[in-house]
Amino acid sequence: MYQRSDRKNERRIFTMNIPNKNELTRIYGEAEKSAARFQAVADHFAEIYHHDIAEFFTAPGRTEIIGNHTDHNGGRVIAGSIDMDTIGAAYPNNSSVIRITSEGYDKEVVVDINDLASVPKAQGTVSLVAGMVEAIQKFGFKVAGFDAYVTTNVIRAAGVSSSASFEMLVCSIINYGAMTYINYAKAGQYAENVYWLKASGLMDQLACAVGGPILLDFSDRENPKYEKVNFSFHDYDHHLVIVNTGKGHADLSEEYSEIPMEMKEAAKAAGAELLCETTLDKVLANMDKIDNDRAILRAIHFFKENERVERAAKAVEEKDGETVLKLLSESGKSSWELLQNCYPIKAYTEQKISVALALTDLFLEKLGKGICRIHGGGFAGVIMCVVPEEETENYVSYISEFAGKENVYPMNIRAVGAVHIEK
Repeated sequence: MYQRSDRKNERRIFTMNIPNKNELTRIYGEAEKSAARFQAVADHFAEIYHHDIAEFFTAPGRTEIIGNHTDHNGGRVIAGSIDMDTIGAAYPNNSSVIRITSEGYDKEVVVDINDLASVPKAQGTVSLVAGMVEAIQKFGFKVAGFDAYVTTNVIRAAGVSSSASFEMLVCSIINYGAMTYINYAKAGQYAENVYWLKASGLMDQLACAVGGPILLDFSDRENPKYEKVNFSFHDYDHHLVIVNTGKGHADLSEEYSEIPMEMKEAAKAAGAELLCETTLDKVLANMDKIDNDRAILRAIHFFKENERVERAAKAVEEKDGETVLKLLSESGKSSWELLQNCYPIKAYTEQKISVALALTDLFLEKLGKGICRIHGGGFAGVIMCVVPEEETENYVSYISEFAGKENVYPMNIRAVGAVHIEK
């Protein structure tokens, strides 16, 4: 551990305490590899920012388990944090300036807390940080300057919320016990909506912030609710594998935005703003007012998916793994057939998601167990496979022939969300 002194080319040696092994084992299930990661972060932090002391932070990525495209219409979701995370070393710099260096990026993020108006919108990380600072101040909390060095092993552009993981890490650095996880999530949402100009709900942020599997209820738009659920695929002798099928060439912005818009179209026909404020019977009774057939199908998906989430939560409580997996499979089929987010309809020759699902089905049919489904927003990107533990290596080998081994990720749900790690 070293810090550069004022004298040219001279290095001074310091001992910087990284998180203790008990804390690392609590979070990661081991201490050796994670300690090496934090030591590397500490070394880079000291070299770049000349601190001889640091605090350490972590925020995981997330997986959506069931509840596909329901949050934006007040639906329910079961999601979980994963054992890939963004970590950082940080310390106050006694100024009004936030400085963040991210591994792999040449440009340092610099945000003056007192001059947020000068930060351009839609310019990536600097916009996100400025947006979170503005939101946190609007919520009535104080923000002070700090230096931070950050690194991540959360897969980018793979549907496991690398951006939300970073956002929740920044919130955990800014916060020292004053903010709630709802505050964290709303700060991330505000930054994405206002400074990144990207439509975003709260599901990704809450799943990354809270940690573990959680049941989310978005029916109260201002005050979403969550509760922890006691769940692991290993409880059912299965393993979660995420497969990145590759990014499509089509611009998917319109495809994504049409889902909540069409659901709201169906809700409006039934006299409501969001589908959570009405019922399937009322929507079907007013079908003649809906010109868009796909809006009807997507509304049916919403209501049936909400029911599946409730049934899955009950099955988890009753430790009924067979029912949980059956409901996940039904959810995936509903996304494919009713929600219709497995491929972009305006670029229908790009069906990497559908191909990956079909290939995985061929593998699972021979086993007679396991499930696969689309994961996250859809149209391109990733699928989820829940495969029997004894077949995990075989599935990874099989699907790697089509997707490339670098795009296949066995992973676990972790219990700890976005936290300041005690030393």
